[in-house]
Amino acid sequence: MARTRDIRTDQVDVECDVCGRTLLRGEHAEHYLAGGERRAVCDLCTMRAQHEGWIKESGADDLEFRQARSERGRGVIGRLRSRRERARELADLEADAAPDAPMPIVEGPREPRHIHAVPTNAELKMQRALDVFNVSQHTRTVGGVARSLGPPAVSVRPRPDRPSVVSITVMWELSWYRFEIDLSDEAGGVRREAQGNELNELTPEEQAVNAAADERGVLHLALDS
Repeated sequence: MARTRDIRTDQVDVECDVCGRTLLRGEHAEHYLAGGERRAVCDLCTMRAQHEGWIKESGADDLEFRQARSERGRGVIGRLRSRRERARELADLEADAAPDAPMPIVEGPREPRHIHAVPTNAELKMQRALDVFNVSQHTRTVGGVARSLGPPAVSVRPRPDRPSVVSITVMWELSWYRFEIDLSDEAGGVRREAQGNELNELTPEEQAVNAAADERGVLHLALDS
């Protein structure tokens, strides 16, 4: 009596880390980096991975290669500055990968802007400005840099010369960003007003910390502010 021969294969089952599906024989997974871990993604889920801000491994490897070349012969300060630059590049990659990032708007005839009542209390102004910031794409920038350089210090203050404008400064040891929100024209969104590399470029008032950021780049006032 003929015996059925067992057919074995050396193929290792690979599951997609997005949908959980086991890839079919002949399918190849793309590899992404998310939260410091390597993730396998099937062809059907690459857009979902990009929407979550995952970085394609090939793109991250290219950044690492350029980083390694640029660090040869540099001292400790040079390497720290390179980490800062790489953090910015990764943050830009994540922001570019987000499909919900606002598209450029071609302006037509200007319409009268919608004027909002601006709070008179400084704390209410700061809280309202953070609410506007936290629904913008700039949280991706803050969260992306924080994953490389650690949690930032944050300063939120109404502009004394422009009562309707609130300035938000997000700071690391070797990098900082300044954003502005005009509460009288919230439809204008958040504007990245400036950025730099040294904290001594900022005034003492801008370095007065009264807020913090979580791991997603969402900002909140300190309890004692």
